[in-house]
Amino acid sequence: MNFKRDAGKQITVNYMMAKDSVKKRLEGDTGMSFTEFTYQLIQGYDFYWLYQNKNCKLQMGGSDQWGNITTGTELIRRKAGGEAFAFTCPLIRKADGGKFGKTEKGNVWLDPKKTSPYQFYQFWLNASDDDAKTWIKIFTLLPVAEIEALITAHDAAPHQRALQKKLAEELTCFVHSRADYDFAVKASEILFGNATTEVLQSLSEDQLLQVMEGVPTVEISKAQVETGYDLVSFLAETNIFPSKGEARKMWQSGGVSLNKEKIATEKTTLTSSDLLQNKYLLIQKGKKNYFLVKVV
Repeated sequence: MNFKRDAGKQITVNYMMAKDSVKKRLEGDTGMSFTEFTYQLIQGYDFYWLYQNKNCKLQMGGSDQWGNITTGTELIRRKAGGEAFAFTCPLIRKADGGKFGKTEKGNVWLDPKKTSPYQFYQFWLNASDDDAKTWIKIFTLLPVAEIEALITAHDAAPHQRALQKKLAEELTCFVHSRADYDFAVKASEILFGNATTEVLQSLSEDQLLQVMEGVPTVEISKAQVETGYDLVSFLAETNIFPSKGEARKMWQSGGVSLNKEKIATEKTTLTSSDLLQNKYLLIQKGKKNYFLVKVV
């Protein structure tokens, strides 16, 4: 690969071996693969390219990236005669020991196209108590006295999750907007609170799909709804319930909701007037089981 050969002319093996991150791995029991050893050339060349083409002079990262980043500053100095800088901070970890980074499952992007504002809000809202206490100090600009007061209040009533709520509010407003935060709170009420049908109907299609991401989805035909789809048949044929008998029993006991309203016993069919955005139905089975029905 040209970039590695090009970088390799400027960076010697002795320079690469002198890195603390390399020496520790070589001295340990696991050793180091050739790919891992030469990765600093790849990351260093990335920095060089950004310096040359985007006028990038600073690379930031976790403290574990110091060696790779400084290889980039050295390559810029040797190859371009330029000056660039490295900035690192202690590696942020979760309470369970997992690394907080983009390669870890369940982490978030700042780009709303990759992590919607609603998902972003939910990530911080669902933080463990220990993580919330750490992250509110790292990721927010709240005064120390306010943070300490929040932690004290949280410890007194952890079930209210005041710390997580404040963390989610501060970061969602900071990264996205107050409007996105307000939507995220409203959307959370749909799945986890007492939101009304009116709230559900107020969502755009994009917002509805954001909220329902991860909710099981089933499809029915438009013709079935237009002619009136028998409710019990619908619940069984979409596998929301395993049988008509169980569907009928749950519905008649008030255990099935349509678009956040319990389905009355006198309502026996689904029609086009029940649709959200002219193509969706939200079925709730019991308290926590949701199904998004798409009309195609």
